[in-house]
Amino acid sequence: MQRGSYLVCSGDLSNSLSKMPSRKFADGDVVRGRWPGSSLYYEVEILSHDSNSQLYTVKYKDGTELELKENDIKPLASFRQRKSGSASSSPSRRRGSRSRSRSRSPGRPPRSARRSASASNQVATHQASDKASHQAPYKADIEAMRKEVLEVKLTPLVLKPFGNSVGRYNGEPELTQRSDTPHRHAQETFHLPQDSSYVATQYSLRPRREDIRVKEADLKEEKVIPKGSTSSRSFEMTATKTKDLEFGGVPGALLIMLGLPVFLGLMLLMCRQEDPSLLSFPPPLPDVSALWETRAFGAYLLWFFLQALFSLLPIGKVVEGTPLSDGRRLKYRINGFYAFLLTAAVVGAATFWGLELDHVYNHFLPLALAATAFSVVLSAYLYVRALKAPRHELSPASSGNPIYDFFIGRELNPRIGAFDLKYFCELRPGLIGWVVINLVMLLAEVKKHNWAAPSLAMILVNSFQLLYVVDALWNEEAVLTTMDIIHDGFGFMLAFGDLVWVPFIYSFQAFYLVSHPNQVSWPVAFLIVALKLSGYVIFRCANSQKNAFRKNPSDPKLAHLKTIHTATGKNLLVSGWWGFVRHPNYLGDLIMALAWSLPCGFSHVLPYFYVIYFTVLLIHREARDEHQCRKKYGAAWDKYCQRVPYRILPYVY
Repeated sequence: MQRGSYLVCSGDLSNSLSKMPSRKFADGDVVRGRWPGSSLYYEVEILSHDSNSQLYTVKYKDGTELELKENDIKPLASFRQRKSGSASSSPSRRRGSRSRSRSRSPGRPPRSARRSASASNQVATHQASDKASHQAPYKADIEAMRKEVLEVKLTPLVLKPFGNSVGRYNGEPELTQRSDTPHRHAQETFHLPQDSSYVATQYSLRPRREDIRVKEADLKEEKVIPKGSTSSRSFEMTATKTKDLEFGGVPGALLIMLGLPVFLGLMLLMCRQEDPSLLSFPPPLPDVSALWETRAFGAYLLWFFLQALFSLLPIGKVVEGTPLSDGRRLKYRINGFYAFLLTAAVVGAATFWGLELDHVYNHFLPLALAATAFSVVLSAYLYVRALKAPRHELSPASSGNPIYDFFIGRELNPRIGAFDLKYFCELRPGLIGWVVINLVMLLAEVKKHNWAAPSLAMILVNSFQLLYVVDALWNEEAVLTTMDIIHDGFGFMLAFGDLVWVPFIYSFQAFYLVSHPNQVSWPVAFLIVALKLSGYVIFRCANSQKNAFRKNPSDPKLAHLKTIHTATGKNLLVSGWWGFVRHPNYLGDLIMALAWSLPCGFSHVLPYFYVIYFTVLLIHREARDEHQCRKKYGAAWDKYCQRVPYRILPYVY
């Protein structure tokens, strides 16, 4: 289950990145390189990059090493798979047999020259071509093909097996970090030619009819899709459907949708018992009249639409989200903190006018069921409207299966006009509702036990979680780079997580303390506060360092940080907080979660359910992050994992 809103993640798909536009491909990447003088592309490995000449040294499967310009190199994903004789085979294989292809090495003379030459010259030419495939063309053809001259530098190097980093020695140490791990696409066995000595030469090449036809086919494959086209994500969606579905696929998604609402109700019923131990599970079920109340459903609708009204107020700055697949950047109004202040004013005024908030405690279960029913209705609406959504607006996580897409969400950014449903639910009704519920529990504890003031344990829980929510709303913009926003669609998973799970499970410690008060001494309280602050410092400093590096990687304050370059043109932080563990913000989150549960004492394991659940959630989320980052950054991510071996907890995990 996703941890709704900012809580799930102040971390993104990777640790910390900065834009470095100087080069597009990283050392060790396997891409397609154009063979000089033709329109054919072959699979090559990037060996090195010369920043002065802006040339890449690449190696073909047959061992040939050349220097290519960046516009002669393309990612593997830009090509469709062809049948036999495709451009994926090495140039040497094409040169070896006329029966498989008529494309020849750069040294072979063009068709017109062969027709005009005598039979003896043809024999001599073919014999010379067999001995040295890189022989210069005949002088008679140079003038006729002057416009198509292409300079190619074939550098004599000592060749290593494909997958190792091979660079040109220029008398200076190699400063670029390279990955020793082979690229994930380099799975074939490569055979090096016996004669690997090459000389620098100049070729003049004329495209033949076969090359022209292949070039036309390539142009059709690489045709730019118009902005807003419904097929702009056809390749991505096809690739997504062939992958294994997350959360156990369709059976897992169905089990989660049916099991979580039932589990939530049982947890709340157990918390009301005098002895909420595992031996008393399952608790006795109340009458249906005690589970569903129309007034509770109406109260929840009022709360939801009140927060929607606050979000539409023209206050707060407007920022752009991450680029979408069609190049668009949606705009978002950042006013969550102002909405929180307005909510506090409304709640304070209602209390002053005599509204008894502790009634929420007595109707807590019906409210939870009302929120569940609303999340199901909202999920159904989201799925139906997504059936008419263009393909480029669908989520990368959608699969085409109706059950799974109902769960994970089919549409990435469902909007009603300028009102973004997913972004609104991430931080508003559930997160702010969590604080209001905690306040309700504090008042209910005082009234139930006839105390003059709430217990120290209740004050600690309220204070800790209030700080967390205020921090999330103050840094609201950070949620725009989370997996929830940029990858997952808006379906039952996020709707139930944001609107039900967050307010009714994250307030579980306060709900538990109303019926099971715990006395905490001041020394123990100080230790718990210290633990909470240490977790918050790790959480906030890690996220602040990441955001500062993204906004301005040239900041002198960040000059001490080390990075690894990636093929996407961005850098991965490998020092500071992000060199400590791969997800330091998750570590801080877990420490804070433990501090929230400690004030409840050790009489029962029930208040520690949140810590157990949250640990499982973050481990699962970290695995999703790792999968997405390895797919996106390839060999650079493997290099990062070697430098930072621990995922969340140092020396443990």
